[in-house]
Amino acid sequence: MNPPATLSPTPASERFLLWVLAAVQFTHIVDFMVMMPLGPQLTKLFGLTDARFGLLVSAYTLAAGASGLLGVFFIDRFERKRLMLFAYAGFGLSTLACGLAPTYGSLMLARIAAGACGGLLSASVQTIIADTVPFERRGRAMGIVMSAFSLSTVAGVPASLWLASHHGWNAPFVGIAIAALLVWAGAAAAVPRIDGHLRAHERRSPAQTMAAVLREPNHLRAFALSSTMLMSSFCIIPYITIYTTTNVGMTMEQIPLIYLVGGVATFFSSRLWGWAADRYGKVAVFRVLAVLALAPMLTLTHLPVVPLALVLVVTTLFFVLVSGRMVPGMALIASASAPQSRGAFMSLNGAVQSAAMGVASYVGGLLISRTADGQVAGYGNTGWLALACTLAAFWLVARVRHD
Repeated sequence: MNPPATLSPTPASERFLLWVLAAVQFTHIVDFMVMMPLGPQLTKLFGLTDARFGLLVSAYTLAAGASGLLGVFFIDRFERKRLMLFAYAGFGLSTLACGLAPTYGSLMLARIAAGACGGLLSASVQTIIADTVPFERRGRAMGIVMSAFSLSTVAGVPASLWLASHHGWNAPFVGIAIAALLVWAGAAAAVPRIDGHLRAHERRSPAQTMAAVLREPNHLRAFALSSTMLMSSFCIIPYITIYTTTNVGMTMEQIPLIYLVGGVATFFSSRLWGWAADRYGKVAVFRVLAVLALAPMLTLTHLPVVPLALVLVVTTLFFVLVSGRMVPGMALIASASAPQSRGAFMSLNGAVQSAAMGVASYVGGLLISRTADGQVAGYGNTGWLALACTLAAFWLVARVRHD
């Protein structure tokens, strides 16, 4: 594999860069997540069926996956900073269009545009981290940027729902667009020019670009690792609310506690896992976290009626350990490609991850059913599927070479 083309920013500028990239991730994650709790307002306003609203939610993920796939063909032909700022500007405008949409059709188009820009943003952010942060510090870097997921759960979504309840359903989108404008200015100042990959880049047709990414065995192993990581969690996560309210005895009013407590815990733990990955080795830390995560995975999916405190212990451990694997895992995956093809590789990885989440959610739904008295049956099967995927990831992680 070719030598890395990483830059060498000062410690202060590197921290500023990472927190700005985390803010970029935060805004587009909140934009995706806020749609789901806005369902009651949107279905009433536009007269939607559950199926039409579900399509509105899934449009973002589908568009993100499609843009990741298309990004393979062009992402490495542009300077990294310029492309990220362009995609982020498109995201901000698309999100503003969501807030101003007068009809279901216009809202759908705006969601598709926001998802497409969001998919390209994720690939750009991860590529910039790999291009600017040396491998020995990349675990910490991923831990900081991935804390955006936790912060979006703890602060982003509740703040967005507060805006929606006081100023209407479109207020969260306008707020996110304003925040994106401020973060865009920060990104313009913090992200350095990254064009080393252009000097080594060979002009290829789209078919040649895709073939070059797919013919590298190390890329395929990284895609497999990425898929098994996501599948082992997303066959469980979409059905946590249904199972805990139906079988475990929680009320809908108690459900936010799962995400509040879990989000706070993972906000701090993600940086701890990043430090540990750099200190003790990314493969070793991934494997330890993967094994530890099996306990809350299997416990949660077989949980009987228990006190609320015990439910929160199990769900918090689930989020801390399951999301924790992603920190060393993504540090390894982002390092699996040569610099000149890293953007195309990460873009395709984003498409692979979107597909893995969709497949896992669908298969998880097939594995569960309802009993005659309305209880959820078969949720334990998703735990066993997660176990199988985790064991596969445990084996794969040591077989992904890094720069």
